[in-house]
Amino acid sequence: MMLQELKIGTGQLSAGMYVCRLDRPWTGAPFPLQGFLVQPGTQLDWLREHCHWVWIDVRRGTAPAGRPAVAAAAAMDTGDRLIGSVVHVDTVPFAEELPAAHQAHDNAARLAARILADVQAGHKLAASEVRTAAEPVVHSVLRNADALFWVNALQRHDSYAYGHAINCCVLAAAFGRHLGLPEDLLVDLASGGLLLDVGKTQLPHALLADPGPLDEAAMEQVRTHVELGQAILADSDEPHAATVVQMLRTHHERWDGSGYPDGLMARAIPLAGRMAAIIDSFDAMTSLRAHAPAQARHEALQELYRNRGRLYHGELVEQFTGCLGVYPTGSLVELSTGEVAVVMTQNPSRRLRPLVMLLTGADKVPRDVFSPLDLMLQPEGEPVSKQVNIVRPLPVGAHGLDPAELFL
Repeated sequence: MMLQELKIGTGQLSAGMYVCRLDRPWTGAPFPLQGFLVQPGTQLDWLREHCHWVWIDVRRGTAPAGRPAVAAAAAMDTGDRLIGSVVHVDTVPFAEELPAAHQAHDNAARLAARILADVQAGHKLAASEVRTAAEPVVHSVLRNADALFWVNALQRHDSYAYGHAINCCVLAAAFGRHLGLPEDLLVDLASGGLLLDVGKTQLPHALLADPGPLDEAAMEQVRTHVELGQAILADSDEPHAATVVQMLRTHHERWDGSGYPDGLMARAIPLAGRMAAIIDSFDAMTSLRAHAPAQARHEALQELYRNRGRLYHGELVEQFTGCLGVYPTGSLVELSTGEVAVVMTQNPSRRLRPLVMLLTGADKVPRDVFSPLDLMLQPEGEPVSKQVNIVRPLPVGAHGLDPAELFL
């Protein structure tokens, strides 16, 4: 389904219109991130009080009288035109998918480590092996995206290189699913995510391990990983999908033309490259690297949002936030009860009320037994002031808690 978006002032907004974007972050807005049909009353009042502009999808709701729709398909590449072409729904409950998600993740991690080690040793890259790693990831994500997100969030990788490969593989598959892209393209995206930094296997270890900051000469050497990765793909015995090649070539291009290696701008960057730029940056920010500590997931999303329309495609940043949720899976949060929890799964209709796992009591002392709590399921008739809510996200390691070490 193609989007047909129209930017309007909130004074023109009326019940029956479908709002798909706001002029402010979705964080704190009392609406589902995937968009919503405006109802009369408090929704209109809130939007007019907090927003100057909104974007409406006129295929899913009404348009203002006398105003033509602006089709989002204009000037889009083939990838853009596929957005929304498939409606993906969970087919397996979270708990039932967990064993398969673990297996898919373990298989991909093992193969990613071997693939990167083989390339570093001078062996040719086999496209079929990459797809063998990516396909089970895609199949698990299609059955239930939250399960693999949860499994991945609880992993501690010994190497940033293959940890980054796995994380980008999972994120690419999930992001593509969220955008409604077809399964064969999801496999290509996951394969590309796995290989984004394959060129770094040809760089000196001391350069990548340098705690920095790197001087300009060192940065120029790091930037050559894009061309080195392209050379590795070109030297393969089997051809790689065009999407994989695009992702490697363009994942450091930026919306305003400030990226490399070609200085592409805006929609001159293919959809796969615009997605890869967001995925690559998000995972880099949330991973422990030689020169930087890991940021909390919500902080990384805020950084992406601040740079939307400059470094990253603004609409895709908003869609990525919708994919991960305001509080992404694996995030530590503090509840209104004072308890600390980790986010397990998203509630698509209410992204501010995910399913969480309680880790501590109100005194911040770890519980003897961790227990799940669905923030959507509040006691019948409970006043809003008494309901349990997330009051703040917490930084990595808050209160000495690391979900990866708690055997959840």
